[in-house]
Amino acid sequence: MSEKTRARRSLPHFFTIGAYGSNSDSFFKALQDAAIDTFCDLRARRGVRGSEYAFVNSKRLQARLDGLEIRYLHLPELAPSKEIRSRQAAIDEASHVAKRKRSELSSAFRIGYMETVLKGFSSADFLCDFADDATRIVLFCVEREASACHRSLLAERLERDLGITVTHLLP
Repeated sequence: MSEKTRARRSLPHFFTIGAYGSNSDSFFKALQDAAIDTFCDLRARRGVRGSEYAFVNSKRLQARLDGLEIRYLHLPELAPSKEIRSRQAAIDEASHVAKRKRSELSSAFRIGYMETVLKGFSSADFLCDFADDATRIVLFCVEREASACHRSLLAERLERDLGITVTHLLP
């Protein structure tokens, strides 16, 4: 663990959240109820098709978070590549499962994500990227179930490396 990580008073609490299956009110209420102070957007593309989830399109999302005094960070380096997403899409299509209804990631996606995005990832360095007053941090992508999203793989890595438990919010 780095000196800066050791210098932190305590490790922050990590959470995950998705948008599918929620609405604007339930989504932002879940963030407030969990007292989130830092919001990490793990998407490469920060838009969602359709008016139902317009509240998580980047500009609207950032404006609302700003009004709630929740710090917003965009971390596209932690998003899966188009190739990895395409692998999952092909498996979803073959299984006749819509992305918004998926409950878990395929092994092809998991392996691809771990071998590319998380290969050189350091949880200690990741922790150093946050302000010292970041105590309740949420990892966001759109899938409802964390197990159907790459955020779960990042959460697993943080749990393993830092000895913490990540809480999955379901608005």
